[in-house]
Order: sequence, then structure tokens, then C-alpha cells
Amino acid sequence: MKNIKRYRQSFYTKNKLNYVLTNVAIIGSGVVEVMLAVLLKELMDLAGSGSMVGLKRCLLMTLCLVAGFCTVLLFKRTVMYNYARRAVTSYRETAFQDISAKGIGSLGKNNSSDYISALTNDVTSIEAKYLLAEFEILYALLTAVLSLALMLYYSWVMTLAVLGLCIIPVIVSVIFGSRVAEQEKEISDCNADFMSMVKDLLSGFSVIKSFQAQEEAGALYREKNEYLEAVKCRRRKTVELIKIISSMAGASVQIGVFLLGAYLAIQGQVTAGVVVAFVQMMNYILSPINQLPVLLADRKAAVKLMEKLAELAEDEGEKKTERMDGVGDGIRFEQVSFSYEEGSEVLKNVDLDFEAGKSYAIVGASGSGKSTLLNLLQGHFDGYEGKVIMGGKELKNVDTDSIFDVVSVIQQNVFIFDDTIRQNICLFKEFPADAVESAAERAGLKGLIEEKGWDYACGEGGGHLSGGEKQRISIARSLLKQSQVLLADEVTSALDTETAEGVTNAILDIDGITRLVVTHKLEEKTLSRFDGIVVMRNGRVAERGSFEELMGQKGYFYSLYQVSRE
Repeated sequence: MKNIKRYRQSFYTKNKLNYVLTNVAIIGSGVVEVMLAVLLKELMDLAGSGSMVGLKRCLLMTLCLVAGFCTVLLFKRTVMYNYARRAVTSYRETAFQDISAKGIGSLGKNNSSDYISALTNDVTSIEAKYLLAEFEILYALLTAVLSLALMLYYSWVMTLAVLGLCIIPVIVSVIFGSRVAEQEKEISDCNADFMSMVKDLLSGFSVIKSFQAQEEAGALYREKNEYLEAVKCRRRKTVELIKIISSMAGASVQIGVFLLGAYLAIQGQVTAGVVVAFVQMMNYILSPINQLPVLLADRKAAVKLMEKLAELAEDEGEKKTERMDGVGDGIRFEQVSFSYEEGSEVLKNVDLDFEAGKSYAIVGASGSGKSTLLNLLQGHFDGYEGKVIMGGKELKNVDTDSIFDVVSVIQQNVFIFDDTIRQNICLFKEFPADAVESAAERAGLKGLIEEKGWDYACGEGGGHLSGGEKQRISIARSLLKQSQVLLADEVTSALDTETAEGVTNAILDIDGITRLVVTHKLEEKTLSRFDGIVVMRNGRVAERGSFEELMGQKGYFYSLYQVSRE
């Protein structure tokens, strides 16, 4: 996957100095640690010789080592955590940029909880098991290598014995490393699934209560919760098994070296100081023996998590270079057919023209293809037959981002951020104050702003606003953006008749832009204001014309209208 390399590189973006300094600090602390073993050897040998001059020299050496060790540790603490902070920040930003760059159709193929888990739980694991673990691995390897070098210097026989006994942990790492990586990915997937379920249960809480389904919801929660913890428990058991085997191997090495050291000391081949130094250096060998299999397994697991994010963030759509520069003389559908699933056409040979600057209502029964028309105009899908042309350009060839330079969309469920009215209209961008005020007034928000003020907190999901107020904020966004095309998809379906009429009129009062409004509310007062009405039936255009023309034909639209009156 091409993104995995990019994510690894993101750790070092404006962060190389912290990375280098951290490695320097790790190396320094490792050298000082091993020097402690040398100091112990000198002290033990001096105890046998009785030299006070040598003792004073060792005391000075001890003070220097302690001072150096404290300095290095404080320096490491500063630069290492600065590196980790910047690395995680950059990683998250890079991942979010990639996810944001995906097409809407491609983004919707995964559950939102997959992305949330990848940017939260997984990042925490990557920080601990990849970024910080890298320095733990370096420290463990460095102290082990320096200790082995000193061991060889003091006694090659004892060193060979240590190396022979260290084969077992290496085998453990190879055998169990891949298993831990797979289990880590399984935990990530289960976390995403669990998060999705919790989100659904909380979002549908009112439905659950009204149907008195708390017991069933609790059972579902319990099942998912128990499965997640079971998966995590399996991973913990695997890691613990690695630790147990590594600890047993470490204990075997330690006992073996003690016995061999005692024998060589009795034979006069090594001094007591060398044996003590070996004992101390054994800690620097045993620690990697216990840690490295787990650290390497965790690192493999963290790479799996990065691969998972790379897969989520990868846009499957083909990159397009042609850009949309305007609506031109309008929008045209030429013999357009489209299916979400093979063998089930949603649109069938649709021919339509929408003149620039005019307003059109798109009506029809549920599943007739109304919303699909708007989806194609947003560039969500390009697997259609025929042509969808806007401003003289076929949308299959146009970069999706540039489509939204021209098009704005108002959905049935308007997303409102937990922020002020002003920020929700501006969407955190900077606009001249008079332009914002003009857009709000044209969208019919003047009364709300006079009553609540620009800095009124809208609440989570716009919980402090009515449905009509949320829709008007969405209209104000489009006006502020100065879009040439406004698509409104069932924006009044959840509103009462009076509010729905007010929102529709606010859209129709906008001059100079092309408006396509999907609606199921068939009210003569508002439908008469549209320049044209498109009637969809079973994926085809059944009729089109003005309200008066369609009522005069007494066809399919007339029947829909009469049914809506009953």
C-alpha cells in the first residue's frame, strides 16, 4: 500500500532533530549503564588489592557516571516525548487528510466507526508499540551489544555460553510475533465494531425505550462487550506466554553463567571482579531476552494497524484532472442508466435538461430515483451509462472536489457542529461580516439571530435548534459559498407544513442560481413557484412541466397529488 510509507515518513515531518537527539540520548544512557559494570569490576578487584589511590579514582569515576546518567536521562525525557508528540500529531493529520480526500462514494464503503477507531485507539497503540518501542529496542540492543563486547574482552568462554543460551528467545520471537500482530489487528477490528454498536444504541435510544427493548439492547451490548474482551484476553495470554518462555530462558542463562563463572574463578582464569561484572552485565543481556520478543511482536502488530489505516484511507476512485469552472448553460442527462447493485437499475434511460438559474422540483414515489439524480450530480458515482453534463463537461472526467466549487447540497438531516451559529454558517472559514449577515438574512435567519445572537451555542447535532432553523443554516452556508447550483434532497420531509413552506420559499427566493429540490410534499402554493417539475417513476422520467401543465394532463403527477390530498 502506497500510504504506509507516507505514514511512516509523517513521524519525521519537522521532527528529525528530536528523533536524532532521542537516539543520541538513548545511546548515551546505554553507554553509561554498561560502564557501571566496569565500575563494579574495578571496585571488586580493588577490594582485594587494598589500594586507597585506586578507591579514590573509582569514587571520582562513580560521581561522574551518576552525574552523566542523570543528565542523559533528563535530556532523553525531554526530546523523546517531544518527538512522540509531534510524530503522533503529524500521523493523525496525514491520515485525516487522506481520509478527507476520498470520494464520498469510496468513503461510505466503510463504517464511520472504522475510521474513528483507526484515529483513536489504534493511534494510542502505535505510539506505544511502534514509536516509543523503537527506542526501547535500540536501548536493549545497544546495552546487549556493549555488554557482549565487554564479556568477550573479559572471557570469551563465558561469552560463548551466554550466546548459546540466547537462541531460545529468538525462536520465541519468530514463532509468536506474527500471532501477536494478527491478534492486534483483530482487537482493532473488534474495537471498531463495538464502537459502531454503541453509537447505534445511543443514537437509537429513544426507539429502544419506546419499544421497551432495553433487555434486548443490553443483551446485544453484553455479547459484543464479552467478545471484545475475549479477543483482548487471547492477546494478553499470548504476550504472557512469550514473557514466561523468555523469563525461563533468561533464568537458564543466568544460572549457567553463574556456574561457569564459579568454575573459571576456581581455576584462576578470571578474577572475582570479572565474575561480578558478568553478573551485572547479565542484567543487560537478560533484559533484552525478556523484552525483545514482546517488543518485536508489538512492533509487528503496530505495523498491521498502520496497514489497516492505509487501506481505509486509500481512495479506490480514479484520479481526475479536469476541473469544473461553472454551470454554463445548465445541466443535462443523456440516456443515463445507473445501478447501485448489478442487475437492479435505479435509473433507466433518463433524458433531462435543467436550465441555468432556474428552479426545479423533482417528485415521485419512494425509490423512484430522485435522490440518485442528485448523487450523480455530486460525482459520488461514475459507473453510470450515458452522460451527465454540467457546464459542458462530462462529470465522469471531472475532479470531484472541483464539482463542489460549483455545487452546494442541503440534506434532509443537516449536520450542525457543536459550535456557534456564526461558525456553523461559515464552517470555520473567514468571510467578510457583511457577506455572512447577508447570507443569514436571505436564508431567513434574521429572527433567530436577533433573539439568540451570533454566538448562540447550537448544541451537539444542533440539539438547541429546530428543524427549520437547521435547514436555514444549511441554506445560508450555500449562499455564503456563492454556489451556482443548489441541490436540496428531501429537506422538508421532517418539518411541519408551515416550516416546510418557509424553508422551500427561502430556497425559491434565491436568485441567480440553479436549484434542484427533491421533495415528497406536494403543496400547490410552493410547487407553483418552481420553473419546472420532474416526475420520476420506477427510475424513468414519467412527466415534466409546470404545476398547471401537469395538473391539466391528469396523468401520474395528478394521481400523486390527489393521493397526497387524502
